[in-house]
Amino acid sequence: MKQHYDIVIIGGGMVGASLACSLLSVAEELDLNIAVVESTPLPAKGSLTYQPSYDARSTALAYGSRSIYEAMGVWDRLKKHVSPISDIHVSDKGRFGITRLNAQQEGVPALGYVVENQWLGHVLLEHLQQADQSNIDFICPAEVTNVRSGAEIMGVTVLYQEQSIELSCELVVMADGGRSSLRESMGVSYTQKAYDQHAIVTNISADQPNGGVAYERFTDSGPMALLPLNNDDGDNRSALVWTVPDDMIEELLGLDDQSFIERLHERFGYRAGNFIKVGQRSSYPLKLTLADEQVRRGLVVLGNAAHALHPIAGQGYNLALRGVAALADKLIQARKDKQNLGDLALLQTFYEQQRLDQTRTVVFSDQTMKLFSNHNPLLATGRSVALQLLDICPAAKTLFARSAMGLDIPAPKLK
Repeated sequence: MKQHYDIVIIGGGMVGASLACSLLSVAEELDLNIAVVESTPLPAKGSLTYQPSYDARSTALAYGSRSIYEAMGVWDRLKKHVSPISDIHVSDKGRFGITRLNAQQEGVPALGYVVENQWLGHVLLEHLQQADQSNIDFICPAEVTNVRSGAEIMGVTVLYQEQSIELSCELVVMADGGRSSLRESMGVSYTQKAYDQHAIVTNISADQPNGGVAYERFTDSGPMALLPLNNDDGDNRSALVWTVPDDMIEELLGLDDQSFIERLHERFGYRAGNFIKVGQRSSYPLKLTLADEQVRRGLVVLGNAAHALHPIAGQGYNLALRGVAALADKLIQARKDKQNLGDLALLQTFYEQQRLDQTRTVVFSDQTMKLFSNHNPLLATGRSVALQLLDICPAAKTLFARSAMGLDIPAPKLK
């Protein structure tokens, strides 16, 4: 552990580890010293093992996120356990409108990928540990208890091995998740809107392979997504995200497995086959959360600590990853220009660049949720017509697909 770092990243989860990986290739060349402070223990070097679990939670990666991980140098390893999405099937229960997207028609190998969070975290940590360089230090298990602003240097207090340690740095990156108590203690306010819904998250198996098809199904009680998972174990698994009103959550979580599957078929149908096995179920309340202040002099707020979206269309993590790549590019260029990494003008430039992407993504997910939750018959007919028109208009479909895949955003350089 050093006393001074150029960057201190608070949180070593998927967002924080991705930022460290983004800077890894240039860290030695630019003499960039980085600390990652994480609350959970780090596996000993060389002891990282991957143990697949039927119940592992998953994340949908847009095709553009693949480009980011390719630029980091981790995609070749990551792709060994990802599930390509070859088709996306969007439908509205009880209505005629359907839209289908196909990777081959859009000229890409996949519209996106589904990766288990456990595998993604494993690959990111493995990549950082195998680098065998002294420019990145993991301080864990540890907790950041205080962050202080200075004219040029930030102060960071870390509780590590029951000792309070003082660090200094040019830039603090907060990537410690949506329940960041540190963010609140620093007076970083946020705007929050509850959807009065919960998401049920589980894995489910059918009596037939998923075929790489992802389903987005809108129902009168909320949207549901079924994402293909790899079939290495022959379980024909898919990841289910089922959105339900708050007053239904206890009932659905209390059902036995067979009753839960029956209720799922009532809402989803049989387009993916007969469901025969369901894994451990968990749930969380759905809110739209946006930090009102995402940059200060010497401070950047990233990932769920900056924005948490409705899971509809699966854009939350992809938005965060685009922010990671954009910040890394800005920091690399600033280092080459011998600029202080915590310079407010630099960080504001980064935020202004990301604000358009954030606004567009947030508005899309929020308005889509409102549109498909409205029970007005005329509006319901209108959205069915819109889905059908999108399905038969190749130009509009391609425009929509490229936006959903994140291909309308410039690819990162990371060098």
